[in-house]
Amino acid sequence: MARPSISKYYRLADYLVFGLTVFLAFCLLFESHLKLPALVGWLGHWHPVLLHFPIVLLLIAVFLSFTKGGVPRPLLSVAVLFTLVTAVTGFLLGLESGDKGQLLTRHQWLGSGLALLAVAWYWLDGLGLGRRPYTRALQVVLAVAVGLAGHYGGMVTHGEEFLALPGPRETKKIPENPLIYGDIVARVLDNSCVSCHNPNKRKGELVMTSYNDLMMGGKSKGTVLPGDAGKSELIVRLHLPATDEDHMPPESKKPLSDSEIQILERWIALGASDTLRLDRLPSTEPLVALVNDMRTPDPVQQWADLPFVADSTLENLGSDYLTIKRVAGNSNALAINMYMPPEYDPQLILDLKRVSPNIVELDLSGLPIGEREMGLVSLCSNLDRLEIDQTPVTDSQLAQLKGLSKLRLLKVYETGIGDGSLPVLQDLASLKKLYLWRTGVTQNGLAGLKAKRPALLVDNGVDPKLQVFFEPKDSTSTKE
Repeated sequence: MARPSISKYYRLADYLVFGLTVFLAFCLLFESHLKLPALVGWLGHWHPVLLHFPIVLLLIAVFLSFTKGGVPRPLLSVAVLFTLVTAVTGFLLGLESGDKGQLLTRHQWLGSGLALLAVAWYWLDGLGLGRRPYTRALQVVLAVAVGLAGHYGGMVTHGEEFLALPGPRETKKIPENPLIYGDIVARVLDNSCVSCHNPNKRKGELVMTSYNDLMMGGKSKGTVLPGDAGKSELIVRLHLPATDEDHMPPESKKPLSDSEIQILERWIALGASDTLRLDRLPSTEPLVALVNDMRTPDPVQQWADLPFVADSTLENLGSDYLTIKRVAGNSNALAINMYMPPEYDPQLILDLKRVSPNIVELDLSGLPIGEREMGLVSLCSNLDRLEIDQTPVTDSQLAQLKGLSKLRLLKVYETGIGDGSLPVLQDLASLKKLYLWRTGVTQNGLAGLKAKRPALLVDNGVDPKLQVFFEPKDSTSTKE
């Protein structure tokens, strides 16, 4: 039996190229009138699988055309056919997204234009015009179009900043009294959901970039049902198994943490308001603790810029009564705890000066510290947590802490301070928690501090009126 000639294969390729070109043009011209059967729409799901082949094949063909003076006809035929099939499946996939948005529209037209340019090259090459200047110019334009179509495709899939140049990412600080939706919930959605649910990529016809769009929902109604988190589609999909095709976000995306899901659940359970503020919630509301945990930065990131400190340095400074630990992994942030030795020597503390910028947690409670030790504490410019309770610290010594701009927690109970320390405590802008019982601070002084720093959590111990209800055995004893 005679084998078909090569010319028959070329003619078949010509027919396929012509047919796919006509079909693509028809789809673009009559898009608003098309309603796809389910099976035809399913073919669009192959677009992400196919799109890599024409990119590689077209770029190879352009390279060979410029370096070898021409491109093999079979390679060009396959490249153009794959380009057309990819453009058609991309068009079918785009129809499923409803309102496409600007990015998806640009990607679709660039992809379709790329396919039509490839067809033009195919016919020019078939006419023997592959080496003409205008054909070379078309090849250059085609290579640029490949890059642009890929650029917009990447932004559609992964977000508008996916292909942006790397730079420092600024995370907006959570305000002192945040709006639960605007400052907390929206932050969670922006990090994990908006890349697929935005005006440019309306997956499931759902947009999450604003409160009104979120409450409007998408193709599946009931995205957020105020007061009923368990039946809200958003929460239902977050709790589906990761292998379920309806799980949010899809397996290729980073999943939400347990605390982020709980934030969304509690916000919906509380009515899903866009005006609710943190200070309107009772302290027992779980959402309060979740928001406070969200304020606490990752220790590895928080202390990433601290100077390097070697393990050998930590070994030399440590002793049986002074422990030095890194707060996380290989972090240069240090947590230091000193215990009372049989014979107290302040030099153990003073020797910490060489690592003072690295100290973020320092516990000197119960030690007979004085002016010199507090001078060392004042050098710990990145100090986050300080415990100097049950020490003889006075107002004049505590005044040395006024430069600790990052101090968030201070335990200074059972010390010798009084109202003279209140201006210092008031000016510690980052201070969030203060433990202050059994000091010389008066009730009037404490009331003034709370009035000037209402967000500061001050623990002043047990109310004296309730003290009589505590048995002596319940109190802490220092005796052996």
